[in-house]
Amino acid sequence: MTTRPALVDSHCHLDFPDFAGQLPDIVARAEAAGVTRMVTICTRLRNERQVRAIAEAHDPVFYAAGTHPMSAAEEPMATVDELVALARHPKFVGIGETGLDYHYTGESRAVQIESLRIHIEAARRTGLPLIIHARAADDDMVRILTEEHRAGAFGCVMHCFSSGAGLAQAALDLGFYLSMSGIAAFPKSQDLRAIFAAAPVDRILVETDAPYLAPPPYRGKRNEPAYTARYRARRRNARAGRGGVRRADQRQFRPAVCQGGAMGGRGMSGRLTFTILGCGSSGGVPRLGGNWGDCDPKNPKNRRRRCSMLVTRTGPRARRAC
Repeated sequence: MTTRPALVDSHCHLDFPDFAGQLPDIVARAEAAGVTRMVTICTRLRNERQVRAIAEAHDPVFYAAGTHPMSAAEEPMATVDELVALARHPKFVGIGETGLDYHYTGESRAVQIESLRIHIEAARRTGLPLIIHARAADDDMVRILTEEHRAGAFGCVMHCFSSGAGLAQAALDLGFYLSMSGIAAFPKSQDLRAIFAAAPVDRILVETDAPYLAPPPYRGKRNEPAYTARYRARRRNARAGRGGVRRADQRQFRPAVCQGGAMGGRGMSGRLTFTILGCGSSGGVPRLGGNWGDCDPKNPKNRRRRCSMLVTRTGPRARRAC
């Protein structure tokens, strides 16, 4: 029996003009693809009513709100009370996105830091997760998140994570989540895929960041929540040690789950789940360390098709698979 996995697009922007007049179809395609929840993000608080209305109009859509770091210098400074008040709405599920972006707006560093700390306090008071945008600001981000968490715990999602291993480890050490976007599917993202491959599977989220960052084969086109299934496949391929965007045929990565029957025998009670991780051309040999080894492409033995499968067992004696 084949079942469709339930998916959540943890970060998208359904209020952006790219989706104008098309939201019913966008949401319907996402649901048809198995995406049962979408979190649409408000990046300027003056647009909160518009974003809230989208969540209210569509059952699978929830929302979060905050001031994007690239807009921090040109928007009124948010207050903790303002953010806490928004959190009373039943479909409001996160604080942000906030954070630091020194790549494009490094000149507003001080304002961004002030805004970030305000959002952190709001997350602390509401118990809702902070949604962080971080770009070219790893050192400050590690320092501020560590300082603030020491002052009082809060939850956090590192949205569209594409920073270095140091920030990833710091976030995981604080109990935060890393969210995988289409960047992880780009050919030059080997280091990023290695970070996700090393992270605990229960600390990884997937997101589209739609309308941006469409994964192959849609790269360069408008992204949408229905493509979340492709990020899920990418996460599994990374954890299987493939990293194989360079040589594997993108069209062949399709997540599929089938449930096996109860198994008899000692230590084998429970239900087996067989998850097809992905198929493609072999680009090397698997190694115990989790990396995909090099091979001689001229050797015919190395030009083969491979299929990776994860087998997990659920039941009273099952252990979580990694």
